[in-house]
Amino acid sequence: MKREAIFEYVKKQYGTVPEYLWKTSPESAVLRHKNGKWYAVLMQVKKQKLGLEEDGLVDIINVKCEPDMIGLLTQVSGFLPGYHMNKQYWITILLDGTVSEAEILDFLDRSYDLIDGKV
Repeated sequence: MKREAIFEYVKKQYGTVPEYLWKTSPESAVLRHKNGKWYAVLMQVKKQKLGLEEDGLVDIINVKCEPDMIGLLTQVSGFLPGYHMNKQYWITILLDGTVSEAEILDFLDRSYDLIDGKV
């Protein structure tokens, strides 16, 4: 799933627009809940920083997740412990086609609801 498709989805679903907060990482975007808290972060990182053996860059999305699901998810291809986030509450999803669009959007919705306190 491409980041542009995610941005279209969150604008339509939640009225969210990406915020670009870091001059040193201009492609990194934060998605904020209406209450001001982050519910997703999209970044482009070196694969090796994620513990992947290949060279090159990969787009990722960090989303908040239920702590009891994280251990199981990190055993599934395309899911990693939260990169640069609290690994107890955040999960990283590769945006390289490994994880389906439906799953990515489901985790994005869950993250939004967790930030809202609905879950």
